[in-house]
Amino acid sequence: MQNSTDDTDTAEGKTQGNSDLYFGGPIGPNYILGPEDVIKIDVLNVPELSKTTVRVANDGTISLPLIGRVQAAGLTAEQLRKELADKWGENYLQDPQVTIYVSEFKAKPVSVIGAVEKPGLYPLTGRRTLIEMLSMAGGFGKRNTSAAGRTVLVTRKSGFGDLRPVDGMHVRGPDQIEIDLYRLLYTKDEALNIEMKPLDIISVSKADVVYVSGAVKRPGGFVLEDRPTMTVLQAIAMAEGFTPTSAKKSARILRTNPDGSRTEIPVNLAKIQKGKAEDTTLATNDNLFVPDSKGKIVGQRALDAGVSTFSGWLIWKQ
Repeated sequence: MQNSTDDTDTAEGKTQGNSDLYFGGPIGPNYILGPEDVIKIDVLNVPELSKTTVRVANDGTISLPLIGRVQAAGLTAEQLRKELADKWGENYLQDPQVTIYVSEFKAKPVSVIGAVEKPGLYPLTGRRTLIEMLSMAGGFGKRNTSAAGRTVLVTRKSGFGDLRPVDGMHVRGPDQIEIDLYRLLYTKDEALNIEMKPLDIISVSKADVVYVSGAVKRPGGFVLEDRPTMTVLQAIAMAEGFTPTSAKKSARILRTNPDGSRTEIPVNLAKIQKGKAEDTTLATNDNLFVPDSKGKIVGQRALDAGVSTFSGWLIWKQ
C-alpha cells in the first residue's frame, strides 16, 4: 500500500526501500534527529494526523495529537517512524501507516565514517570534542566492522584557520588534518582532541592486514592493530607456526602493486629463523605463502602407512 504525500515532498524526497520514509536533500537514512529539526508527518487515511509539521524542541521532544510528547532527538527518522506507529497503534489506530519527511536539517550534523561501530550523521547540539563524537558513534569497529587503524582524518570545508599542528597531528591540506589515534586516546593531549564544527567529516582508518597462507597451522588475515608493521617471523607466530610438511626454504611474499600487478618475493624462512637472513617486513595486504614440501608429504604418507600397518598387525596378534 502506498502512503499519501503531497507533490512537493515526493519531488524533494527519496524513498528508502519499503519503509515509506522520505529524506530531503543529501542527508541519508543514518541521520540522527536533533533539536530544531523540522519534521513533516503523514498518517495514511487519517486526515486529523496528516500533513502535521513539528519542530524538535530543545529538550529533544515533539508534541503530537493523542500521544503527547515523544522523544525524537537521538533517533533516526526511521526509528521515530516506528515509534510513532507503535504509540498510535497501542490505543487509537489499527496498523497505522506513518510517513516521515525531514524538511529542515537544523541540528548541525557531524559525519562519522570508517571503522566505527555506528557510522552515520550525529547532531552537534553543543560543544563536542573529537573523542566525544567518536564515542557517540559507538567507539571503534570490531564486531560489525573492520578494526580501527592508526589514524583519524578530519575534513572541514571551512578550513582549520589558525590551528597549530602538534605532535601526533599532520596537516594534509587547508581543509584536512590527520591525527594519530593512539596518541589521541592514550596521551590525553588536549591539543589533539579538537573541538568539532558543524558539517565536519570524521573518518577513522581501517587497520592494515597481512595474510599468511599455505603450510601453517592457522592460515588467515592478521590485523596490525597496535603495531605499525609486521615481519615474516611475527606473521608466522600469529599463524601458530608451520605444519610438519612445510617447505620453509621456498616461502614467498605475494604482493599486489598499486597498478594492480603482482610481485613474488622469495623468502628463506629457515635462514631467517636461524638468524642467517634478515627478518623481512611485510607491507599492507601482503600474503606470506608457505608451500608444502613434496618430499615431506611423501615421507609423511609413508610414515602414516607404516603406523597403520603396524597397528593392524598388533590388533591381529591380539
